[in-house]
Amino acid sequence: MEVLVTRQHEKAAAFSALHHGEAFVIPNPWDAGSARMLEALGFKALATTSAGFAFTLGHLDGEATLDEVIAHVAALDRATTLPISVDLENGYSSDPLEAATAVIKIARAGAVGGSIEDYDPDAGIYDMHRAAERIAAAAEATRSLAFPFMLTARAENHIRGNPDLDDTINRLQAYEQAGADVLYAPGLKTVNEIRAVCESLTRPVNVLARANLTFAEIVEAGAQRVSVGGALTWVAVRAAMDAARSIAEGDFSRLNAAVPLSTWFAV
Repeated sequence: MEVLVTRQHEKAAAFSALHHGEAFVIPNPWDAGSARMLEALGFKALATTSAGFAFTLGHLDGEATLDEVIAHVAALDRATTLPISVDLENGYSSDPLEAATAVIKIARAGAVGGSIEDYDPDAGIYDMHRAAERIAAAAEATRSLAFPFMLTARAENHIRGNPDLDDTINRLQAYEQAGADVLYAPGLKTVNEIRAVCESLTRPVNVLARANLTFAEIVEAGAQRVSVGGALTWVAVRAAMDAARSIAEGDFSRLNAAVPLSTWFAV
């Protein structure tokens, strides 16, 4: 047990330090094997993807249970030496204390970071006061941990049909004041939008990668961290789908991929 505790403390310290150094990419594995691959490729931290993980269970995004996510986090933690941040969606509850409890549960499973959204699948986007109250409860809960936990607060406006940049910035500022360590508004489309968000905040900002923007452009606009969400999962699934379609037509030529498993799994 002492070895495991020390290991998590080391992961937490490394993850915290990343947010005060050079900007970095935090890719999103969908299972333990993809986590091992990403570690072998040299990434320094990982973030789960709720959509990608749900797909591995045969579910749509939002349909995985907290217990399933906890088991997923534990599997990723066992598979890799890298720090892991967890997509906790809305904390699996509209209640601030229950959302805070979800944070503690994934920390006990091995996570050293996690994100909470301001969106409920049934009720829509929370009002700003309620959303900030949820972040405050989660931030207070993380202070009970014996290691630094990087809490990310997400403003969902831009992927939930409300691309109001001013409201997004106001929300992120409220979440920063409520105690979030990292701020995140998925769905920002332009360098100018990213810059406006980053310049309005004093804490690190995570930006969701876009195919039309380079890492350099996103970082120049002020981002500290760049994640890819479920995109890697869909790249892998699309490749498998294309190969399967060829197979269905009697063409096995796509089945010639070779991957260095012995190298990846030697990490």
